[in-house]
Amino acid sequence: MSDNYASVPLRELNNGAFMPSIGLGTWPLDDIQAGAAVAHALEAGYRLIDTAENYGNEEGIGEGLGSTSVPRDELFITSKFNVQWHSVQGVMDAWENSCKRLGLEYLDMFLIHWPNPNEGNYVQAWEGLVKLLKRGRVRAIGTSNFTVPQLQELIDATGVVPDVNQIQHSPFWLDDDRLAFHAEHGIVTEAWAPLGRGENDLLDAAPVLAAAAAHRVTPAQAVLRWQIERGAVPIPKTTNPDRMAENLDVFAFNLAAAEVLAIDELNGAAGERVDPMRFGH
Repeated sequence: MSDNYASVPLRELNNGAFMPSIGLGTWPLDDIQAGAAVAHALEAGYRLIDTAENYGNEEGIGEGLGSTSVPRDELFITSKFNVQWHSVQGVMDAWENSCKRLGLEYLDMFLIHWPNPNEGNYVQAWEGLVKLLKRGRVRAIGTSNFTVPQLQELIDATGVVPDVNQIQHSPFWLDDDRLAFHAEHGIVTEAWAPLGRGENDLLDAAPVLAAAAAHRVTPAQAVLRWQIERGAVPIPKTTNPDRMAENLDVFAFNLAAAEVLAIDELNGAAGERVDPMRFGH
């Protein structure tokens, strides 16, 4: 077992599962790239692996998982399903398809990938996830890219609060209202594009460089630590084993409150975030 794995704290989720505080993102890797990345990541100490039907790499990730000796109960494998499965039965079918592609008997967490409000069936999709949870087919359920009113609608309809809402979250894209709602309801914020999608030179921004220098870490480590300090679970994507190890090594230092606030000031410097009311699949 990697020493880094032992150093990664776990987050308790609303419905009783525990997930690691950082994971590996796998978009836009293809099957071959994703399989190799997962094998390296597990060796480095990652246990949270994030994928989606729409990424088209679940089979490759399954091969990477099949190459490891890490016990299944140490892994936390997340996938997400597309809009055509937004019904109670559709979610059951999507779960079965993802498990088959991944070579798993169950998923640790299953998410609605986008709300797709024009289709108007995300509540039915949530009802399907609640059934999966009650039947023990998943350990946790959640959403991706959902707004506060949409989250409230799911809770009102079922009484079941999502474990996670996976959103675009970085120093460039803050959403205090949504994060406050998450905190109020115990929903974990999972950050996709946690390093800013390579846009507007986030890792060269002055407050990031200052924090990195102060703690003798890389700029990426400083931003990932900022994510942790803000209560988010980041899922950075990389295929580089050295960078994987660096990204995981963010639990031995803390940013000062002033450093967090300075990095917060980058909000809005990279244009608009992806709009879940207009985009989705």
